[in-house]
Amino acid sequence: MIRDAAVAGSFYPHNEEELNRLLDQFISGGKDRNTVHGIIVPHAGYFYSGSVAGDVFARVKIPSRVILLGPNHHGAGPDISVSGAEAWTVPGGDVPVNQLLVDQVIQACANVVVDNQAHQFEHSLEVMLPFLTKINPAVEIVPLSLRGLSFAQCCALGEQLASVINGNNEEILLLASTDMNHFLNAGDNEKLDRLAIDAMTAYDPQALYETVISQRISMCGFHAVVAVMVAVRLLGSASCKLINYAHSGMVNGDNRRVVGYAGLILE
Repeated sequence: MIRDAAVAGSFYPHNEEELNRLLDQFISGGKDRNTVHGIIVPHAGYFYSGSVAGDVFARVKIPSRVILLGPNHHGAGPDISVSGAEAWTVPGGDVPVNQLLVDQVIQACANVVVDNQAHQFEHSLEVMLPFLTKINPAVEIVPLSLRGLSFAQCCALGEQLASVINGNNEEILLLASTDMNHFLNAGDNEKLDRLAIDAMTAYDPQALYETVISQRISMCGFHAVVAVMVAVRLLGSASCKLINYAHSGMVNGDNRRVVGYAGLILE
């Protein structure tokens, strides 16, 4: 089964040449790429968050295998679902799902269920694929969709993913897909985003989880971020560095209701 592109032509260009020109613009600074365990990148339309995501992708090496974690915006399917597709289509070709790694994740992670409902129309992972394939055309993926997890469940998932990666001889990158707070005026939005970013750069996943809940920050992928932070700490990462921050008002000039975007690298 092939998972067709759901948001090509809306979140990013459907035309391959146009898409490649845009990606070249976003990652033009990528000369000295580093090997890292994890990255945190935004997933809005490229017009809004592509430059923030590109600043992260320009700095990291993309290995042949990437595990992607993102939010389930539509609410369909189980709380943690891995795509059952053999590949995901993007302009220019198909991105294979690494079935061996999927099997390892299912075996290690008790709550991961093979289910396509959450992935069918979801954009949060799809928009990452053109960046990944632009840098490494041989990349293979494991797409995971998350919703409604407790802090303990996020930690358990992170620990289990770390055990999978530790059991492999090849490098595997963890990618957490998230936007920041949604739809407040720019000043208030930035204040809430700063609270969440401070918890991330302090490398405190529990503080991030509790801050998002207590301050009602509409950071859609915080479960994915917490799980990745837990996992990469076990893999040896000691820092979470903010690479870029922006919000939609900086792009379209409308500061009345903005969405925040942050890109970070864990190494």
